[in-house]
Order: sequence, then structure tokens, then C-alpha cells
Amino acid sequence: MKRTHFEGDHEAYRETVREFYAREVEPNYERWEEERLIDRSVYLAAGKAGILGLGVPEEFGGSGVTDYRFRQIVQEETARTNTTSFGATLALQDDIAIPYLLHLGTEEQKARWLPRMASGEIIGAIAMTEPGAGSDLQGVKATAVRDGDDWIINGQKTFITNGIHADLVIVVCRTDPSAGSKGFSLIVVERDTPGFSRGRKLDKVGLAAQDTAELVFEDARVPAENLLGTEGRGFIHLMENLPLERIGIAVSAITSARAAYEWTKQYVFERKAFGKPIGDLQNTRFVLAEMLTEIEVTESHVDRCILALNAGELTAVDASKAKWWASELQKRVVDRGVQLHGGYGFMMEYAIGRAYRDARIQTIYGGTTEVMKEIIGRDIAAEFK
Repeated sequence: MKRTHFEGDHEAYRETVREFYAREVEPNYERWEEERLIDRSVYLAAGKAGILGLGVPEEFGGSGVTDYRFRQIVQEETARTNTTSFGATLALQDDIAIPYLLHLGTEEQKARWLPRMASGEIIGAIAMTEPGAGSDLQGVKATAVRDGDDWIINGQKTFITNGIHADLVIVVCRTDPSAGSKGFSLIVVERDTPGFSRGRKLDKVGLAAQDTAELVFEDARVPAENLLGTEGRGFIHLMENLPLERIGIAVSAITSARAAYEWTKQYVFERKAFGKPIGDLQNTRFVLAEMLTEIEVTESHVDRCILALNAGELTAVDASKAKWWASELQKRVVDRGVQLHGGYGFMMEYAIGRAYRDARIQTIYGGTTEVMKEIIGRDIAAEFK
């Protein structure tokens, strides 16, 4: 069936994105992976090309785009070119950091930070995870104590995407240890803040060029006006913004699965065994049939979720369903693709091998598959209470 999800404006934008990737990303990507760091200059180029800061209103220097299908185009081109480390960095900026500022920032905060985030001059990050607190965010121990016109922050964060490049970090802190889930707040920490330092740049299984780091706060003094949103409502703010992050991961997963299928299909009809293409063997055809059917069904569901997101109707439960299903599907599809490539599938010179390495994190970050199922399960149980 013909996919009718995208319109003319989206496809025109795809050409812009494709040209940008061909010029700025693909020629440099292998070097970035080897050096384990993306050049800062590419973010400025992305801002200039309209690839970054899509959701930033025009008054703050962005494109003012509220239709997530344009972000979906960027994700599809990331998957097609197998430049997932760069795509993960864009997703952190456009699906997480910028939306927090848009939804929670004061007019002064928006004017101070959003124009430079849209241009690529400022790279954002969010610091939730700690050595002892991952999917269970209520285990966060980092503290922020009010001292006159400042907050004093102490604590450690880990697995922070964009942790090395970040100029602006949204930090989840306990501001009232006695208030339980109502004792968390979000505070923006800027690069040169005294007492804020970077720990290790972490050596990951995949996404090598995407900088993930430990962050350390030792009596870091931050102006009181850097509070983001309402004091004590940090946990609620996180819950309100996580659906966008999770649907973004679902989009990344299904676009990556589609790309892996295409590479595999091409390979099996070029590779010969027993005197004919391995694509003519029944088992290979069955595997391809399974891959394509699961991809098309999931793609239709994710497209539907995007339209619900655009309409303001996507719930946290809906996003959790899409996130766990699509990311688990990506793992299955990529694994089958490696198998059909045989020994070549285990070689990093082949796209499927690199995709296998990069795919594993998808069912973990943004909330593990198990946490997604728990969210859905609680919603089901609530019907009977």
C-alpha cells in the first residue's frame, strides 16, 4: 500500500536534508567515529541549513515548525546514511533540550538561550541519570540548596548524552528531600559555572562519535533565575516531556529497521551460494517476508502516533507502547540482517555491522522496555480501580 504520511512540503524538505548530509555529515562521519567526537562546526552548519532547532519559534531564530513529520524526515535520512551518532545528538537537542525550554522557560530564558540553540552555537543536554538512579528517577540524589540569590548544586550524573559538548545542562535535583516526588526541580547549569566539571567521556558499545559523559557538581553556584519551570514540580515536568523523547526513539528505531532491511535485501540478491542468489532460497525469502511485514505494520502505527503528537493527543502510555515495540523490532530486524549477511555482517565495513552495534542502546535509554511495559500495565490495571 502507498504510504500517504508525508506531503509535498515534507518531501521538498527531504531534499534539503539529504543534500546537507551528503555535504556535511557523510564525508566526515567515519573520522568522527574514530575520534569518538563530532566536530562542533557541523552544528552551526545544521543550524544554518534548518536541520537544527526546527521547533524554535521564528521570534527566537528558529523555523517555528510544530509538525513532527519534518523531524521524522531528518530521522529517516539519518537511518539511510547510517550516521546514528549524529542523529542521536540532533534528537537530544530538538526532542529534549529545546522542548523543555519551550514549554517551561520564562520569556527571559527563551530569549537568552533559544536563538543560540537554534543556530547550533549552544548544545544542550539533560542530566537525569545518576550512578544509582536510572529508570527510577525518584532515586535521584543530586541536591540543590537555596543560598540567597543562588542555588548550590552537589551530585554526580552519568550516561549524559552530549555531556562533553553541552553548553547548557538541565539538571534534575532534589530541592526538598522531605517532599518525596514533589521535592524535585529542574535547574539549568551553563558551561562555565564554577563547581561544574566533566568526568570521563564514556566508551560505549555503539554510537562512538556521540559524546556521552559523566558530570560532576561540587558546590556549583547557579543563579536562582536558572530554575526551569516550577520549584518542586520537576518530576511532573519530566513526565510531561518524556512522551516526546520516547516517540522520537520509536521513530529512530523504525527508520533504522527499514534501512537495515533495505541493505539486507540488496545484499541477499547479490550474494550467491549453491549456484544462485541466497535471496532465492526459501528460508531467506521467509525471513525477508517477516522483516518487511513487521516493519510496515509498525511504521503505520508510528506514523499514526506522529499525527496524534501533532494534534496534542499522544499520551505517555501511547508513547511507551511505540517506544518499546519499535526498539525491540529494530533489534530483531538488525539481528536477522546480520545473520543473512553471514560473516560479512560481523564486519564494521558493512552498514549492517555498524547498525548492529548502534541498535543495542535503543531498548535501554529513554526508559527500558521493562519500564515501558510497567507504565502500560499500570494503565491497564487502573481501569479496575
